[in-house]
Amino acid sequence: MNKKLIIAIVAVVVVVAAVFGGTALYAKIQNDRAPEELGLSTPTTEASTEPGTSTTTEAADLAGDWTVSDGSQAGYRVDEVLNGQDVTVVGRTDDVDGTLTIDGTELTTADVTVSMTTVATDNSNRDSQFLSILKTDQNPTSTFTLTEPVDISAITSGVASVEAVGDLTIAGVTQSVTVALEAQTTADGVEVSGSIPVTFSDFDVDAPDLGFVKVEDTGTVEMLLELTK
Repeated sequence: MNKKLIIAIVAVVVVVAAVFGGTALYAKIQNDRAPEELGLSTPTTEASTEPGTSTTTEAADLAGDWTVSDGSQAGYRVDEVLNGQDVTVVGRTDDVDGTLTIDGTELTTADVTVSMTTVATDNSNRDSQFLSILKTDQNPTSTFTLTEPVDISAITSGVASVEAVGDLTIAGVTQSVTVALEAQTTADGVEVSGSIPVTFSDFDVDAPDLGFVKVEDTGTVEMLLELTK
């Protein structure tokens, strides 16, 4: 075989190995840096220093109207595929508002609004593309509205793990979704975490595809709500 051809082939192999090896390393670093899923804090009590213990709460203390307060967060979690490697991307914002009503031990209403214009990842260029894809100039917020009451009676003695049905609006399109919720009482009120699996095309959102990197059409909407009366 021609010596120059051999050298060229070797050079191509080295470049390809470097690209894919570098991509794998980049993916590992990014995945290690990705924030963990939003979840409840570890409950404690004044009477016990053991983690994982929580106070019992009377139903009468839960009843009433609650407001989403400081410390709340919401965002998304998706996978980018870069040269065949999955890279987890997480966007977050603390610009979250809303109200919830508990009647007895039933969550009867919930309306949560998230500012999409302030959702940020670790990459400003990605964030700009995110704003464009979701047409945030026309639809600056996303909302979730509970459509069926939810029994959260387990919260009176610990953590309530339930599923809730509601309407999720993204980019001006509304779809019925099921949310996996966990709720517990805290020293300051009530804490609720939730995750919603979504398919972006259901909301007329086109996941970017640049050839060497594309975003999966499925992802998760996450939220952690700190509630006070």
